[in-house]
Amino acid sequence: MDKFGPEYIIKVYDPKIGMRGFLVIDNLILGPGKGGIRMTPDVTEVEVARLARAMTFKNALADIPFGGAKAGIIWPGGPEELKKKLVQSFARKIKALMPKYYIAGPDVNTGEKEMQWFVEATGNWRTATGKPANLCMKVFGKPGEKCGIPHEFGSTGFGVAEATAIAAEMKGIDIKGATVAIEGFGNVGSFTFKYLKSMGANIVAVSDRDGTIYNPNGLEEAPLNKLKEQKKSVSDYSGGKKLGHDSIFGLPVDILIPASVTDVINDGNKNEIKAKIIVEGANIPMKEGVENWLAKKGILIVPDFVANAGGVISSYAEYRGYNPKRMFDLVQRKIRKTTKAVLKKAVKENRNPREIGLELAEKKLSK
Repeated sequence: MDKFGPEYIIKVYDPKIGMRGFLVIDNLILGPGKGGIRMTPDVTEVEVARLARAMTFKNALADIPFGGAKAGIIWPGGPEELKKKLVQSFARKIKALMPKYYIAGPDVNTGEKEMQWFVEATGNWRTATGKPANLCMKVFGKPGEKCGIPHEFGSTGFGVAEATAIAAEMKGIDIKGATVAIEGFGNVGSFTFKYLKSMGANIVAVSDRDGTIYNPNGLEEAPLNKLKEQKKSVSDYSGGKKLGHDSIFGLPVDILIPASVTDVINDGNKNEIKAKIIVEGANIPMKEGVENWLAKKGILIVPDFVANAGGVISSYAEYRGYNPKRMFDLVQRKIRKTTKAVLKKAVKENRNPREIGLELAEKKLSK
């Protein structure tokens, strides 16, 4: 606890179906708490609180009128019917807080489908963002043409790619031909791949929990996406060398993008990193001490609350009723502006970009 929060820590339980969930509303200075719902077997209150704080700074830095929040539901896996029951039970338990104090959104193991279940349980279109594009306010008997903008459109990955391009420019690396390794090939990683590829970057490695695929000449997007659709591992890709998951951190690349879960870069693998730039596509992919250690080695690090703000900017666009084109324009403009401001000051003052980003965010929260 500190001067910024958390303001509310809520634990909910439904003994009939075994639902256990957490909601941390960190800060409400700028508006209702905004943050996704994470569904993993080992999600904890502490993890959710850390993520909620990251959302506070992310929203402040992006100049979005949302506070910071995050939610978690313990989900060991199982049939879709059970998952729906858990999501809807959680939604009903926290319904009284929404949308005044909390607005839900997608996160790990939640997407447009889960957001539709969520708003169906609350009966209020405005209690979540990241909903399907064909789920509009009129479905709920409300006037207006506001519709969902699912994160499946790739707003977070698009923003990560934009932040990467700015970081490469600051480091004197031409994004065209720059070698990139992406750890994690879910929604964020796959769209980061797509948009960096369109800029001319050479994506030489991707990984998922089952392994890494590496080809110094570059990987092709279509076969990787096909494997993803078939729920197969990227290590089944035939055009590269198969390596263990953690091998991706030690590859000789210009840019490393962690895009999966928390703390994947740690004391056990930090010495292996050869990348000149790390762009944090995931939320809290390393602890602050590890990040400081890497920054002192001369690695330029774009912090999570700068690099992956595309998702919450998209959420704001949906909340305002923007169409997808206007949403992507907004993401590009805000991510580029924020990344430039943070990295320029960090390079000039020879400081860790996270420190700069936090200072800028705290100024906005203290006004």
